[in-house]
Amino acid sequence: MSHQSEVLVIGAGLAGLSAARSLTDRGHTVIVLEARDRVGGRLEGGVLDGQPIELGGTWIGEGHSRMYDLISTLGLSTFRTWNDDGELLVDLGGRQSRMGARKGAVPKFSPFSLADLFQGLTRFQRLARSVDPRQPWAHRKAAVWDGQTYETWIRRNLRTEAGRAYFRVTAEAIYAADASDLSLLHALFYTASNGDLETLVAVDKGAQQDRVVGGSVRIAETLATGLDVRLGRPVTAVAQDDDGATVTTRTGDSYTAKQVIVAIPPTLAGRIHYVPLLPAWRDQLSQRVPAGTVTKCFASYPTPFWRDDGLNGQAVSDCGPVKITFDVSPPDAGIGILMGFVEGGDGRTWQRLPDDHRRAQVLECFRRYFGAAASDPHDYVEKDWSAEEFTRGCYGAHFAPGVWTSYGSVLREPVDRIHWAGAEYAAEWSGYMEGAVRSGRSTADEVHDAL
Repeated sequence: MSHQSEVLVIGAGLAGLSAARSLTDRGHTVIVLEARDRVGGRLEGGVLDGQPIELGGTWIGEGHSRMYDLISTLGLSTFRTWNDDGELLVDLGGRQSRMGARKGAVPKFSPFSLADLFQGLTRFQRLARSVDPRQPWAHRKAAVWDGQTYETWIRRNLRTEAGRAYFRVTAEAIYAADASDLSLLHALFYTASNGDLETLVAVDKGAQQDRVVGGSVRIAETLATGLDVRLGRPVTAVAQDDDGATVTTRTGDSYTAKQVIVAIPPTLAGRIHYVPLLPAWRDQLSQRVPAGTVTKCFASYPTPFWRDDGLNGQAVSDCGPVKITFDVSPPDAGIGILMGFVEGGDGRTWQRLPDDHRRAQVLECFRRYFGAAASDPHDYVEKDWSAEEFTRGCYGAHFAPGVWTSYGSVLREPVDRIHWAGAEYAAEWSGYMEGAVRSGRSTADEVHDAL
């Protein structure tokens, strides 16, 4: 069966839905094709002990103006991540300590380690401020920075194990990848795109400040209302000629349009068959931007007991498999829910273990951070985003050495009738829900002009 519209959007994540909404509001006919049986893409809701949890993207924060406006427009509301009334647990180098939770707080390192960390942060922030996130490849030192990994820079610029551990753990937390997986230029671009390194890792006045009541997936579900979204339609091919474009799905349906927006992660976009073939540079690009490796693990308890001990549920450690945790309890604190990330190299090893071994290792990390009570949750659930057929990893794509300088200038460039959207394409707030919405709307402007 054949279907026709002015625009076809592939992917019903935030970028695709934002693009579709923008174009529909301007009078264009738009069909959104989504491979899954739900909308949201890398946003997904779940339930644990009767309470909603965010299996995918969770937070909005400082500077995410489009997201706050969208949430308000959709009639949704937010609440603060539990943070100010407790301390953060730091477990680095085999030594546990606590630190204040507010932005600007510092870990209780030795004076030498603390001085090393501060000089490293100062140096890295200075480099990041010099990068234009709209065109990082244009920096005069781009070739030098893109020719080395982030790990290389860490080894050359940090002198203490505590300082190096801090940078490595934050790399895993931000990219769901090891520092050796990405180029220094990508780390600098991403930091510049999202304000600064402190904003990326902070809760108060940072990127993890607020959550959506009922779960972030409600944004996508509400945004999709009234749009022509076709679920269960994995796209297999996109053909274009002088007359338009034809999109074919795994179900055997075909759709024709004047313009196509591909709003799925770059590595998945590269698996679609294109006629004629995409330019070599575009195909090579999609081969070089893998998604991160991350599993989110949730455990529920009768109460958020860690708060009674003066902790806010956040832990940072260099000993995994869970190195980052958060308190993701419901706003009324009727029960307590801890969430831990298993990321990067640890995640690639851990995800191959039997179910009971994985769970045991996660709960042992929770016990190490928060005490014996964390060993016996009422309920437990995992979400491995690498195993998702239509995602194959999160949070987003990371750029290996050489990618920005070789392909950055053509990253956002359309190929005739095919346009690109997604958090990875955003110059501002890249990798976040904010970036996805900005990219979707920007691509909608591009398509509107083409029409």
